[in-house]
Amino acid sequence: MKTSKIAANLYLVLVFLILYAPIFYLMYYSFNSGGSMVHFESFTLDWYKEVFADTRLLIIVLNTIVIALLSGAISTILGVIGALAVRHVRRRQPKNALLALNNVLIVSPDVIIGASFLILFTLIGIKLGFVSVLLSHIAFSVPIVVIMVLPKLEEMSPTLEDAARDLGASSWHVLSKVTLPYIKPGIFAGFFMALTYSLDDFAVTFFVTGNGFSTLSVEIYSRARHGVSLSLNALSTLLFLFTVLLIIGYYFINRRVSRPAAAEVSK
Repeated sequence: MKTSKIAANLYLVLVFLILYAPIFYLMYYSFNSGGSMVHFESFTLDWYKEVFADTRLLIIVLNTIVIALLSGAISTILGVIGALAVRHVRRRQPKNALLALNNVLIVSPDVIIGASFLILFTLIGIKLGFVSVLLSHIAFSVPIVVIMVLPKLEEMSPTLEDAARDLGASSWHVLSKVTLPYIKPGIFAGFFMALTYSLDDFAVTFFVTGNGFSTLSVEIYSRARHGVSLSLNALSTLLFLFTVLLIIGYYFINRRVSRPAAAEVSK
C-alpha cells in the first residue's frame, strides 16, 4: 500500500514537471541578457523594462483586463440566473435539453465559435472591436458559470428555502438571504473561471477583433510571427504570475466565503 502511494506521488510529480518545464524554461530565459533562448549569458531585467516601456502593449494589457473583468461580472450574473432557471425546471427531459444547450459552447471547437460570432456580428452590423470581443467572451463564459453554480444549487436542500418562506420571507429575501449565501463559493468559482477563460482566450478573440483593438493573446501571437523576442518571455512570465495570483486569491476568498455561509445556513 505504501509502495503504491509513493509510486502515485512520483507519477504526479513527473506529470507536473512535464507540464511546467516549458513555462519555467521560458521564465528562465526572460532574464537572459542575450537575444536568444539557446545560451544564457547573464542576468538582466532589460526585457521587463522593455515591456513596461511599451505604451501600446500597456494599453492592450488594460484592454484585456477590462474585457476580462466586464465579461466575468456580466457572465456571472447571467450564469447565476441561468442556473436558477435550470434548477426550477422539474421535468427531466426539458432540464436535460437546457443543460445540453448550455454545454454546446463548452464542447464546440473555438474556431467554429469564433467564425460563427464573426458571421453574426457582420450580419447584424456590429463593428469588430471592443463590443464584439466583450459579447463573445460573455457568450462563452455564461455556460461555464452555469456549470460551476448549478452543483451548489443541487446540493442545497429545498427545505432551507421552504423554512424561510414558512417564516414569512418573500421570494427576494429567500434568494438574497438563503440561496445566494449558500452558493457563494460556486459564484466566486464561476467568476474566476470566466475571468481566466477571458484572459487566456485566443481563437475566438482572433476572429472578432477589429483594427485598432487587440488583446494580449492576439498581440503575443502577432509578435511571435515576426520572430521570438525575449520581451515575449518577460510578458508571458508576468501573465503566468498574474494567473497564479488569481488562483491564490480565489483560494483564500473561497475559504473565507465558505465558512460564514456554512455557519449562517447551520443557524
